[in-house]
Amino acid sequence: MYDPTRLAALVAVAEAGSITRAAARLGYTAPALSQQLAKLEREAGAVLLVRHHRGARLTAAGELLAGRARRVLDEMDQARHELARLAGLSGGRLRVGTFTTAGIHLLPPVLSAFRRAHPDVELVVTDYEPPEGVAAVAAGEVDLALTHAYEPAAVPGPAPSGVLTEPLLVEELVLVTAVGQALAGGSGRLPVTELAGRPLISSAPAHPPRRGVERALAEAGALPAVVCESPGYALVCALVSAGIGMAVVPEMVAAMSPAPLSVRRLEPAAYRRTISVAHRGERSSAAAATLRSLLRSGFGRGAPAP
Repeated sequence: MYDPTRLAALVAVAEAGSITRAAARLGYTAPALSQQLAKLEREAGAVLLVRHHRGARLTAAGELLAGRARRVLDEMDQARHELARLAGLSGGRLRVGTFTTAGIHLLPPVLSAFRRAHPDVELVVTDYEPPEGVAAVAAGEVDLALTHAYEPAAVPGPAPSGVLTEPLLVEELVLVTAVGQALAGGSGRLPVTELAGRPLISSAPAHPPRRGVERALAEAGALPAVVCESPGYALVCALVSAGIGMAVVPEMVAAMSPAPLSVRRLEPAAYRRTISVAHRGERSSAAAATLRSLLRSGFGRGAPAP
């Protein structure tokens, strides 16, 4: 069995025509490379090269072994590339599902860190409004997906077989009002019963993750004055800022809104949204597992301040 390092040394001398030039190419000193070649000659039981005043040339035995060595080294290099692709971190594709809020405010820096570490992996990002992303993971449409769940919650459906959800970030739901409105003045928590009779913008009441929240607000007397049939919060915040009504939204949405808003926390503090990543557990690719690790650390840093 020939040492691959010594085979590479022989090929380098064949291509460079000199031990000195071959040593520089490989990052060795000339004496160190000469020692490797001498060991290879002992392994081969033949003289492999002849030194002369202008460099070195391979003997017939050297040419034969160098030709075989090139094929062996090429095969080993190809094997390394194929193993890396098999691991999913060199080449290949990573398909990520996300919903709008996380896709805009939390996911980009995490994907940026992944791309810096693994530039050969193709990234595909698709927007799924929860709970559609979980179904996409189960169907194999994406490798992992960001999703969310609200509390108070509607009765949850059964999780798809083979799909796990891992919580990444928990945030409170807060009341947002136009700047200067009556409820915007206090600094303490606002009892949710204070919303009774106020013009509340109901955010996508038919949207499964919000149904439990809408029901709890209705039980507290906060009946909708405006129904906004959109699962995205940008329109809701714009309507609130314009004085059309008030709304209960995740704190990240309130913090990141481009429209000017006033924010109050609610009492009880049981209104929350949990952002999770849905994945296939041990069946996940190495690329998906790596991104999941980055999500765990990145989302903690990206959480809005209390």
